[in-house]
Amino acid sequence: MDRSQKADAVAQLNAVFNEVGVVVVTRNLGLTVDESTDLRGKMRDAGASYKVAKNRLAKLALKDTDYVGIEEYLSGPTALAWSQDPVAAAKAAVEFAKANDKLEIVGGSMGTQVLDEAGVKALASMPSLDELRGKLVGLVNAPATKVAQVVNAPANKLARVFGAYAAKDAA
Repeated sequence: MDRSQKADAVAQLNAVFNEVGVVVVTRNLGLTVDESTDLRGKMRDAGASYKVAKNRLAKLALKDTDYVGIEEYLSGPTALAWSQDPVAAAKAAVEFAKANDKLEIVGGSMGTQVLDEAGVKALASMPSLDELRGKLVGLVNAPATKVAQVVNAPANKLARVFGAYAAKDAA
């Protein structure tokens, strides 16, 4: 990598750190190409990104961002996962790490809040933003459904009474 490529990589990472909701630091303990491709696909499906970055360049990119606290985790063969949704990257990384011993969760950060390994795993156990939105819509929609059922109940009862009288008269 020449100097201009390094500057571009630092600028790209800095832009990422200024836009995302969570960053997870993982340690790669010998993932094969296929395993790494599988991990990237699972991250993409979850709405997250995964990138192996040089620690020195990542540390430079962290300056003047909310994620400067994860600098201590950047040593050895590390990679970064990030997402806009505060839960997506953590959830995808933890799920993959459960199935594959070659990926280790080191820590992460949600804005200025630095998370250790246990913090990232706790974050991964929370429902995602889409799941929370679905529950909220369900809660808002439930009373409207009940109101519609209550309003329609008298009409249904009247229809059954008229139906019974019609059947009685026909017999």
